[in-house]
Amino acid sequence: MGGHWVMYERPNYGGYQYIMGKGDYPDFNCWMGFNNCIRSCQMISPVSNSLSLGAYRMRIYNRPNLAGHMMEFMEDCPNTYDRFGYRDIFSSHVIEGYWVFYEHSHYRGRQFFLRPGEYRGCSDWGCFNPMVGSFRRMRPSLITHTHTHTHTHTHTDMHTGGITFYEEQNFQGRHYDCEGDCSEMHSYLVRCNSIRVESGCWMAYEKPDYMGYQYMLNKGEYPDLQHWAAFNDRIRSCRMVPSYSGKYHIKIFEGSDFRGAAQELTEDCPDLQERVASRSVSSVEVSEGYWTLHEHSHYRGRQFLLQPGHYRRFHEWGSASPTFGSLRRLTDLA
Repeated sequence: MGGHWVMYERPNYGGYQYIMGKGDYPDFNCWMGFNNCIRSCQMISPVSNSLSLGAYRMRIYNRPNLAGHMMEFMEDCPNTYDRFGYRDIFSSHVIEGYWVFYEHSHYRGRQFFLRPGEYRGCSDWGCFNPMVGSFRRMRPSLITHTHTHTHTHTHTDMHTGGITFYEEQNFQGRHYDCEGDCSEMHSYLVRCNSIRVESGCWMAYEKPDYMGYQYMLNKGEYPDLQHWAAFNDRIRSCRMVPSYSGKYHIKIFEGSDFRGAAQELTEDCPDLQERVASRSVSSVEVSEGYWTLHEHSHYRGRQFLLQPGHYRRFHEWGSASPTFGSLRRLTDLA
């Protein structure tokens, strides 16, 4: 078959997106699939060379509804922050050509297809997080070779390996093997009572779509709930944390939208109350590295993963309250 296609993990063009050109894909690793779920598809162009016609032009904005700081692009951008000054793209206007947004810099991670039109919020292109690490024009040469592309190893590349979830304690009963992000696991497992991490660092979530209680899991065996300090036996989604060996820098704010008292940190903080006047953290700017916020001091209680990007309100990292007791770097990611 000819043409260019976008495959979607979920029905109605939702979930992970995979861009494909003419060729054979013998398994989901060949299209860099996060799992083996394809529930809908969309043709981009019925003629293989039609994407090469015309110019490319796109405007990106750091606020929803095409507001705030704007920059226009006509070429590929391997690092959004270096060119735009922000890691978050809240809205976009594609004037000419077809483009692809990537979750991480240098065209890595989740990808999102954009055709000409206005996108007033990041959900309009299928994403719940405005963080965009890179983007590029969609050209025939890019699509034709997508399935043979391999990641270039950098300090933010992804671990290889996987994680296995078991319904019963001590690695018994039904199980689910996962080698990448999975936004909905209920169709594979009813409950989770033990976990084995073969490699990498993972965040497991109580609810689908990376919501609810969060549990950081490093390489090793977790024979029962107590070994990962679980609140219950529900694990509904999981996410792989990229490897990282660079610097760490975070700025926390007492108020929403980066207002109020602020504090910059480059090291772990076992007791936030000793560093800031209040335990309230309502917005965060993560410039470098991966961090976890903890509900109580000395890294106890509920934990929340913070990746590089801007978090304007505490609910954006999954919390129902702005009160936190400690903060630390994720340093076992190399």
